[in-house]
Amino acid sequence: MLLRLTMERIPAIFASIYEKASRMVIGRYYRGVAGEIVAELREGRLLDLGTGPGYLPIEIAKRAPLVTVVGIDLSRPLIRMARKNAGRAGVLQRVRFEVGNAARLRFEDDFFDMVISTGMLHMLRSPVKVLTECRRVLKPGGEVWIYDPAGVSSRIDRKRWKSSFSPMEKVAYPLLGLYSRLNPPHVYTGEQLVSIIEAASFKDYEMEKDGGEWRIRLKKPAAMI
Repeated sequence: MLLRLTMERIPAIFASIYEKASRMVIGRYYRGVAGEIVAELREGRLLDLGTGPGYLPIEIAKRAPLVTVVGIDLSRPLIRMARKNAGRAGVLQRVRFEVGNAARLRFEDDFFDMVISTGMLHMLRSPVKVLTECRRVLKPGGEVWIYDPAGVSSRIDRKRWKSSFSPMEKVAYPLLGLYSRLNPPHVYTGEQLVSIIEAASFKDYEMEKDGGEWRIRLKKPAAMI
C-alpha cells in the first residue's frame, strides 16, 4: 500500500506541464467560471486561492475593470508564470500574484469582497483551517466560491497537450503518475463537506454537484447595524 503524501504544492518539476494544461482550457473552463464570478462581483477586491498560472484572475480582470485580484499559490514557479501571463494580457495593474499559504493568509480581517478557489479543496491537509481563514479575510456579506474538483482535466485535449511537451517535460511526465498515486485527492461526500463548512463557522451556504464538480457558495453574515 502506498503512503499518502498530501502535498499541497505542485512540485516544480511539473509546473510547466501543469501550466500548459491550464492554458489549454482557458476557453473551455476558465472563461465560463470568470463570467459567473463577474456577474456577481462587479467591483471590489477578490482573492484567488491556489491560483496556479493565473489564468482565472486574468480572465476576471479582462471582464471587470473595477475588480482588483490577488492570486496566491504555494508554487514559486507557477507564481512567476502567472506574473508573466498577466503582463502579456495587460492586466498587471489590477492583478497581483504572490506566494502564499491559504491556511495562513497575510491579509487583514474583512479585506476581500469575495474569495474563490478552483480545484484546491480536495488537496488540502486542513480544509477547516483554510475556510476559517477565508471567513476571516472576507468583508461582512462577502462570499467564498469553491469549484472542486475543478472541471479542468476532462476538458484537456491530451494528445495535443502531450505533443507540446519539451524534452524535459517528456522525462517528467511519467513521474506525474507516481506523484498522483502517492498524493490522491480527497473524495468528499456531501455530508463530509457540510461538516467541514460548519466547522469553519459558516452557517449560510449552498452546495450543488455539476457532473463531478462540487460548486459551493459560503456567505459571511452581514455586519449588524
